[in-house]
Amino acid sequence: MVLLFLLTACDRRTVYNHFEHTPVTGWEKNDTLTFVTDPVPQAGNYHEQVGLRITGDYPFLQLYLIIEQRVLPSATTTEGSNDVQTSNIKHQTSDIKNQTVQPRRDTLNCSVINERGNATGDGVGQFQYEFPFTTLSLNEGERLHITIRHDMKREILPGVTDVGLRVTKAFKH
Repeated sequence: MVLLFLLTACDRRTVYNHFEHTPVTGWEKNDTLTFVTDPVPQAGNYHEQVGLRITGDYPFLQLYLIIEQRVLPSATTTEGSNDVQTSNIKHQTSDIKNQTVQPRRDTLNCSVINERGNATGDGVGQFQYEFPFTTLSLNEGERLHITIRHDMKREILPGVTDVGLRVTKAFKH
């Protein structure tokens, strides 16, 4: 049993996994959460996923997030382009050739409550979600600088307790 736990606890593909807390009084529209990853250990494709934790106080079926990201070059990386693959995302910036100057901005639609009013995430009382976001091709030593804010009509959004980011190395096929 201990061996099984150790094998599942150590996911060598995950290079970044962090949650930021939102205020208990509600997540304000102008409160931006910031994530800066460590340099990636090797070149390749990396998947990004956005994590959410909400309570029963969340009043909507969906949550729209504005995600801006930049690839920060390593000290040894020369300027170049990064390939990007995405799904279910509205792109607001099409030029991603030099991401250190112009951030890439996307809107991610997170469905959290079904039509019957039931949370679709895992948990009881507090629900956790993970939404695939994008896949980036990164060079060894590059880092990501990502900011996330909500894009809902309410200025103060109740019920969102945490927002997270996970970056994992893609398997080679």
